[in-house]
Amino acid sequence: MDQNQDFAVAQMRESVQKLGSSAEKYGDPTLIRFLIARSFDAEKAANMFVQWQKWRASFVPLDYIPDSEVEYELSGEKLYLQGLSRKGNPVVIVKANKHCPSKDQLQFKKFVVHVLDKVIASSSIRGEEIGNEKLTAILDLQQLAFKNVDARGLITGFQFLQAYYPERLGKCYLIHMPGFFKRVWNFVSRFLDKATQEKIVIVSNEDERREFVRDIGDETLPEEYGGKAKLVLLQDVQLIKPLNA
Repeated sequence: MDQNQDFAVAQMRESVQKLGSSAEKYGDPTLIRFLIARSFDAEKAANMFVQWQKWRASFVPLDYIPDSEVEYELSGEKLYLQGLSRKGNPVVIVKANKHCPSKDQLQFKKFVVHVLDKVIASSSIRGEEIGNEKLTAILDLQQLAFKNVDARGLITGFQFLQAYYPERLGKCYLIHMPGFFKRVWNFVSRFLDKATQEKIVIVSNEDERREFVRDIGDETLPEEYGGKAKLVLLQDVQLIKPLNA
């Protein structure tokens, strides 16, 4: 870290204390994520951090969401965790044609947390928190039907990333987007901040497809997308221990 970052982190730790909380058990990389999300305004970053702590304590009291609380969502077998991209980011694939909008919004929100926590934890050495891990997401829209369209679910996922997982998204690729989905995506995009939108790539031509394959890497990308790997269901990936986000 440079001196400016050191100063901002120190200011943020002080601001967190003034808000009646503590950042003692968190390393600088974690705090820097919040600072980046708030343009290095220490007070705003501290407010975001404290709100995150309160949300985490309330919504994820065990510090992780067990499989048993999201069994219905897992049963759809729609998410895959593929290992690390060339940049060292864990790669998660969502097959949208296996998803249907949930009638149980609480379980769906828990599922979002379950997925994000597990994906982030998969990149950590021995399951220990580093604090600045990012993820790469692939949203596969192939064979998408109207019954699979879930604008509210997409908005929930991105809003959780923005509010509770700052600077965790490295890149998000949308592939095989059908024409009718463009209107849905335009609506969803209204709820995304500029920083999030800049991390989203809609793969729509051969040059973008080659860049997508190159970014993920042959060893991690499944065969059906031009790589050499097999698809690995999220629930089949065993972690050493859960990791909070």
